[in-house]
Amino acid sequence: MEAIGTALHGVMAAVWAALYYCTWLFLGDCRVKLVAAAASDKKRNCVRALVEAHCPSLADPKKARYVPTPYLIGGMLQTVYCAYIALRRDKKSNIKYERELRTMRDGGTVSLDWYPGRIDDAKSTQPIVIVLSGLGGSSYEYHIRCLAKHLAVTTDGGMRVVVANHRGCGRTPLTSSQLYNGHDTSDLTEVIAHVSKMFPCAPLACIGFSLGSNLVMRYLGEAGDRTPLAAAVGVCCPFDTVTTGHMMNKPGFLNDNLFQPALMRTLKRTVSRNLDMIRSGNVEYDIDAIMRAKRMSEIDNAITAKAYGFKDCWEYYAAVSPIDSVDSIRRPFLAINTHDDPITPVAGVPLDKFESNPHTAAAIVDYGGHLGFFTGIPARIWFLDPVAEFLAAALAESGDSPPC
Repeated sequence: MEAIGTALHGVMAAVWAALYYCTWLFLGDCRVKLVAAAASDKKRNCVRALVEAHCPSLADPKKARYVPTPYLIGGMLQTVYCAYIALRRDKKSNIKYERELRTMRDGGTVSLDWYPGRIDDAKSTQPIVIVLSGLGGSSYEYHIRCLAKHLAVTTDGGMRVVVANHRGCGRTPLTSSQLYNGHDTSDLTEVIAHVSKMFPCAPLACIGFSLGSNLVMRYLGEAGDRTPLAAAVGVCCPFDTVTTGHMMNKPGFLNDNLFQPALMRTLKRTVSRNLDMIRSGNVEYDIDAIMRAKRMSEIDNAITAKAYGFKDCWEYYAAVSPIDSVDSIRRPFLAINTHDDPITPVAGVPLDKFESNPHTAAAIVDYGGHLGFFTGIPARIWFLDPVAEFLAAALAESGDSPPC
């Protein structure tokens, strides 16, 4: 019986391999498109040169490809699957954090989840990567746990990861009526300063997902050369947030019945758990309207726009766009986006700005949806290797040479 089981396993593996190969043939070569300023002798330390020298999953003609999992072809399908398995635990993601609660200047609270754990050695030179989740997300999301373990295990010497959970997210207590949003970078600024002060000898990097990448980019643009970060990555950044708002409102079976309902449940749960604190501020919210909301734009109209003095959600979306931040980035920065993202269309990525700023690069793949990037059988996350390669190279170079 054992022999039969082994034979069946081999047959199934061969079938899946054939299906995966056929997917590759059907979709084309699925090459990664790298957009960055041209490398030159004067700019030998620019991001393009760094990627071409140290990131084979982004620049090697034989390896720089992304082929989606055969049963997850289509942007919305990848996106929904990412949300569906958010709490899955397997050998790639089964980790345990050590939590630190950090009080912000206004009395609000951000939780910092450390992996493999927080250390007391202020002279440690082990690289630290600060991670920001997307809207309604937290350190417990599958792709973030996979990334934390991957960076800690696969990189040379390992990286220590700290996920900064937004106010009220990931079981973080809401201790101020001020909520988080994509416009205000003050929490991220305080977290980076705190980690830098705790570990002044450790190289620092930051990676943001979706709304988190919006905040990372805005922070980099505001800080310029003053940031203690040595490198950063943004995955599925909503560069054109007005278009993102329209895409999230767009009717569709998967969006109407799976993605939006899941997002609404998460946000409404946060509001329900913190009603007293939310009501304690100076802004009067229509809680009934919030609980009736079926679209993100309705939530932003009822909460975010009202809290920050915007006329409506569309004025807020226009103000929060990080497009202009690209010009001011002065640290190695990699953006990873997809052509079939149903939330942050690739048309919004300012490719001309990436071509003119040598500190930046954009890696564009044809498939992967929003935060999905599932490849292979069984499905695994593609962007883990590109992120690890880029951060390892950028952090290594930051120690012995100035930014380009």
